[in-house]
Amino acid sequence: MSVQLESIVKKYGNLQVVHGIDLEVGEKEFVVLVGPSGCGKSTTLRMIAGLEEITQGQLTIDGRIMNRVAPKDRDVAMVFQNYALYPHLNVADNIAFGLKIRRESKQSIEASIKEVSGILGLTEYLDRKPSDLSGGQRQRVAMGRAIVRRPKVFLFDEPLSNLDAKLRTQMRAEIKRLHNRLGVTSIYVTHDQVEAMTLADRIVVMNDGRIEQIGAPMDLFLNPANTFVASFLGAPPMNQIAAVVAQSADGPVAEFNNHSLPLPHLEGLQGATGREIVVGVRPEFAEPVNVVSPGVVPLEIDLIETLGSEALLHSMVANEPFVMKADTLTGINVLQDVKGFKIPRELIRVFDAASGKALPGQDQPV
Repeated sequence: MSVQLESIVKKYGNLQVVHGIDLEVGEKEFVVLVGPSGCGKSTTLRMIAGLEEITQGQLTIDGRIMNRVAPKDRDVAMVFQNYALYPHLNVADNIAFGLKIRRESKQSIEASIKEVSGILGLTEYLDRKPSDLSGGQRQRVAMGRAIVRRPKVFLFDEPLSNLDAKLRTQMRAEIKRLHNRLGVTSIYVTHDQVEAMTLADRIVVMNDGRIEQIGAPMDLFLNPANTFVASFLGAPPMNQIAAVVAQSADGPVAEFNNHSLPLPHLEGLQGATGREIVVGVRPEFAEPVNVVSPGVVPLEIDLIETLGSEALLHSMVANEPFVMKADTLTGINVLQDVKGFKIPRELIRVFDAASGKALPGQDQPV
């Protein structure tokens, strides 16, 4: 079931929090809205659910305009951050609550509870109250209450925010498997870019009530449209170095702090000597080296964070923090002797310093 937002605006009095966004979610697609706190992603989700009034624009679900349709008639189900379970009801009654309101038959309700509890691994907890459940189990109950309605669209509002790191990882996998099994159109809101990368068919990056970029996770990772997306997606995010363009016998280079870095052969860099740019370097693509030679940017490692099979090497480049990822199989002692980094010019991302937009002609294949 498709969902379409056309020029959607949300205002609270004179304060505008969503600025005319356009988005189309295809049937059975899993789309994640991601961005910093206050960017308008939850407000957008609540407008789709009917919990917030749309100030301007048009919302369509399955070809039907929904602007003035009551939430209960939109055939969507929402899973909230705080679970929103009834504490005096057991798991079975929480799951079945919506079906009882609809006055479905006892046999139909029991069959639905059995099916959904089996899908979510809740069968042995049906007689328990929410207070007797873990955070992950409560979230599964909330999801069960949504699933049992068999809606056209699932809406998730930061459902994993209250869970610890281990449970978040487990629940991410469960949500993805659930989507693959049920095939229901899903829109998911989070501020966690790891959740966005692992769950989404497409990611919508929002900032200040506007959409910055829409695309598949790896497309956004490799080809951010601007410096905001580059700084938001990735763990750690893309390093950004302020530089100016210079020319060499081998093509354009970025110059900063008396160092230079070969740049991709882009049309916007030809004859652009002196142009101010931002050079984007993914921590995964920067290769640490132990000997300074031509093509190597020298640096001094001031902190090593070991993460098991890999480590994060922290330093400063052009007076800005710079992070590299490296595997630890060669030994931590080798990493402590790193003297610089190099990177193939085709893996560098170049942005205009004034607008923050990526220069055209440098998209990497996904």
